[in-house]
Amino acid sequence: MAVGRRKSAKQADLWVSTSDLARSPGHPFYERVNRLLAAAGFDAFVEGRCAKFYAEKLGRPGLPPSVYVRMLLVGYFEGLDSERGIAWRCADSLALRSFLGLTLSEIPADHSTVSRTRRLIDLETHTEIFGFVLKLLAERGLVSGKTIGIDATTLEANAAMKSIVRRKDGQTYDDFLLELAKSSGIETPTREDLARIDKNRAKKGSNDDWKNPHDPDAQITKMKDGSTHLAHKAEHAVDMQSGAVLAVTIQPGATGDTTSVYETMAAVTKNIVELLKDPAVADKISQNALDELVTDKGYHSNDTISTLANIGVRGYISEPKRGRRKWRGDEAMRDEVYANRRRVKGDRGKGLMRRRGEYLERPFAHCLESGAMRRVHLRRCDNIAKRYLVHAAACNLALLMRTLFGNGTPKGAARGSRAVAALAAACARWIEVCRLQIAHLVGIRLYPATPVLP
Repeated sequence: MAVGRRKSAKQADLWVSTSDLARSPGHPFYERVNRLLAAAGFDAFVEGRCAKFYAEKLGRPGLPPSVYVRMLLVGYFEGLDSERGIAWRCADSLALRSFLGLTLSEIPADHSTVSRTRRLIDLETHTEIFGFVLKLLAERGLVSGKTIGIDATTLEANAAMKSIVRRKDGQTYDDFLLELAKSSGIETPTREDLARIDKNRAKKGSNDDWKNPHDPDAQITKMKDGSTHLAHKAEHAVDMQSGAVLAVTIQPGATGDTTSVYETMAAVTKNIVELLKDPAVADKISQNALDELVTDKGYHSNDTISTLANIGVRGYISEPKRGRRKWRGDEAMRDEVYANRRRVKGDRGKGLMRRRGEYLERPFAHCLESGAMRRVHLRRCDNIAKRYLVHAAACNLALLMRTLFGNGTPKGAARGSRAVAALAAACARWIEVCRLQIAHLVGIRLYPATPVLP
């Protein structure tokens, strides 16, 4: 092949047919997702549910709901945390334009339109979209529902600790420290004086006394890395047979596990009941749905164990080391706690605890780390829940793609293609080496073009 030269600049044609434009072959992963969603009637379902939120004659044309949901799916698949980044990525890629169903003459929506659409559509509709994807998994036998695992993590809020104010009078934290310094006899306190006073205080940040005026739902919370931030709490309910996310809830960050578990259990029950209403899916879900619950020691309490026993759910809850306990007449509660302890120490309990470390932690890693939702850019629990529900639906969709095609993300599909190409090249080299060795053994000289007998 001869070395090419760059062509000299010349006036381009004024009119170019779209069929003559240079196009890439597209992304095979997004094409497969499109075919899967089209076969399930995803666009018609979403637009039918969201039709009530759009006026027919007032205002400018809005963003189609199916395109809005697909843009949020792109946020998970591409690992983009902000809607501004999602809008930029969709405008930059022809493959994503095709995934959104846009022509070359159409401009993808900007981030403000995406935010406006999210605020317009209510939380219940986002829950229905999550349930639609969950139904796709149930149709292929990926939802059993018998053994449920629940765990929670923290999401760093879009609010700063330095902006907190007192609930009773709206006083800022700096003014509060300044008032303490003056009451202790320091007329003109310096920064060092305020830092020393703040350090020596016994109780500093209480959610009962302080709030952020921009995001009242965010609470002062100790994060996973030991730091303290304003945060929200995300709780997952996962099918322990397949790893499918059955329900997600967003709650204030400082909510205890023994309190938040009831809302998540209610969400799981609602989603399972909706699946059982469909005859085509009901026979693929276990007859003993919601029979077992697996959690860590943060959920262990007398009330939790008693509630699970009353509703007929067999709990496998890790028990923290509390020393010897004195029941003093509460023999019924003692028997339930001891029964839970025996189940956890049994063979099935140990197996479920090992699966809990795999199947519960994996969706968190996919949604928060590779999916880039550890730090949220939205405010208010309901607003965050809308984005997170579509994010969890994308996680389930990735599980379905991984089951059907072997790859659940575009990067995974690209790595798989490179691995196949490397394997093919290695096989070709091995065949060439074998050919040369055989030729050497039988005394045949091989030339670059055609083997010739001596």
